[in-house]
Amino acid sequence: MKILLLEDDHLLNDAITKHIKTTGHIVTSFRNGNDAYEAIKTDSFDLLILDINVPGLNGFELLESIHEIKIQIPTIYISALADIEDISHAFDLGCHDYLKKPFHLKELTIRIDKILQSRYVPHAHLRLSTSYSFDMLSSTLRFDNEVQILPKRQLEIIKLLAQNRSQVVSYDMFLEYVWNDAEIDIPTIRAEINRLKKVLKEDFIVNIRGIGYTIKRPS
Repeated sequence: MKILLLEDDHLLNDAITKHIKTTGHIVTSFRNGNDAYEAIKTDSFDLLILDINVPGLNGFELLESIHEIKIQIPTIYISALADIEDISHAFDLGCHDYLKKPFHLKELTIRIDKILQSRYVPHAHLRLSTSYSFDMLSSTLRFDNEVQILPKRQLEIIKLLAQNRSQVVSYDMFLEYVWNDAEIDIPTIRAEINRLKKVLKEDFIVNIRGIGYTIKRPS
């Protein structure tokens, strides 16, 4: 799942980001509401995790602003605000959960998983080509509805590309999300993707020369 995090506390932002990444999700983090708003307008996310008292647009204003431009994304608020009026306002704006600070990171994971398993999560089953699809809930690649077994790293490559269909996944992104920032070079990434392409029954992974790879949304 692709998650946007808005949290202005540097240490907490870093801790949440690292923890969520260990559970297999992609995280884009911000400490300013205006920056988060611009990202939501130009990119697609499956879940928002928003602090309320942040620079720029606060968490309430951010959710109101994206609803005004017809963007609906499941939202978890994380906040030190414990007043019932603030919590009520958050749910009135359409959030799906509200987590009071301080909280255990595992509790946040439980809340994320609850939304992931609910009807609110969009794009759980992604079409990659004429016959291929990727099931985000079970992390399985299917060809004509039959599961194709892949090595873990190749499956992570497919998952990252599927989550970013129609967008270029850079070599830096592969390095961060698939190789966990290991000290490898670009030819190693290319070689692994070429091995993956050889076992696929349809060629839907497109090389963007010098930048990375992409999957185009099937028409």
